[in-house]
Amino acid sequence: MSRARGAGEVSKTRHRGGRSLDTSRDLALREAALALLAEVGYDRLTMDAVAARARAGKTTIYRRWPGKAELVVDALNSLKGVPEVPDTGSLRQDLRALAESITSKESRFGAQVTIGMVNALAHDGELRRVFGDKFIAPRMAGFRTVFERAVARGEMPGGHDLDLLAGLFPALALQQLVMSGELPGTRLACQIMDEVVYPLATAPAARPYPAGDATAGGKPHG
Repeated sequence: MSRARGAGEVSKTRHRGGRSLDTSRDLALREAALALLAEVGYDRLTMDAVAARARAGKTTIYRRWPGKAELVVDALNSLKGVPEVPDTGSLRQDLRALAESITSKESRFGAQVTIGMVNALAHDGELRRVFGDKFIAPRMAGFRTVFERAVARGEMPGGHDLDLLAGLFPALALQQLVMSGELPGTRLACQIMDEVVYPLATAPAARPYPAGDATAGGKPHG
């Protein structure tokens, strides 16, 4: 699981040009980015402001991250970490374990930060690309792995769109945020898994509509 390094921990990583890069300032830079994201939103966040908040040079930031989107998404990943993929031998228990793992980190991932990201994602194509590749994709892959194992065990029928199933919880979590201003807690997250995701995953897969039906307003064939 990805975790931010302690403030006193000094490490080295390989820079894109092949030179070793001291990463001891990375934690301060990530924390500055997240603090500004919560305060002013993604659109008004600047690299200059991050540098000032972290008391670092702007060139220090650009040696680590090529742009604002990469910095913010990396900071979010360090804060939340990618949930470990459970393997309990039961789809229901795997989904509940994912719910608990996801929500155990939400107390440090405030609604203000999330809302600021959602607003920017709607109109910033570069942020959507980086967020999709580096934040959403690893988490969707975890859900897919859980579903694939359930299919292999015979606990889930084949034929489901696993990407669609994997996107159910994030979509419902976003709806909860929009409706209440808060992200789902562990209890609600487990309820979503038990009452929405699990029943849909274990139900027989629907027959696909003939080409053109869904877009042309046609009715499904019985």
